[in-house]
Amino acid sequence: MAALVAITPVNTGVASTGAAVAASDTIAQSVMGPRGATLEIINNGAGTDTITISDNGSTGAGNQLPSNALTGITIANAGASKVFDISPEQVNPTTGLVTITHSQPTGVTYKLYPNGL
Repeated sequence: MAALVAITPVNTGVASTGAAVAASDTIAQSVMGPRGATLEIINNGAGTDTITISDNGSTGAGNQLPSNALTGITIANAGASKVFDISPEQVNPTTGLVTITHSQPTGVTYKLYPNGL
């Protein structure tokens, strides 16, 4: 598992080149803004990448909720990309993480931006 690193925008601009993903990645609550984060997945690989983004599936008190995990999301190859809103409510309260899995991580990169800073 690889911990994704957030890019914090500044008024004068900041380079945003993207970084490689792993088969399983995590977003720590500590790198998200108060309103979560924006995640962009860019697929420059040879095949389609199918991803899953976890949801905590429980209340703060630990009561189970129906899973709202995003599953089976496909991102075509050849430079296709998709952008996702990652909510603070998706963070697992036990681990402090949101998990993203990739079916085909080769050639796939990400950009992560905190929201509400």
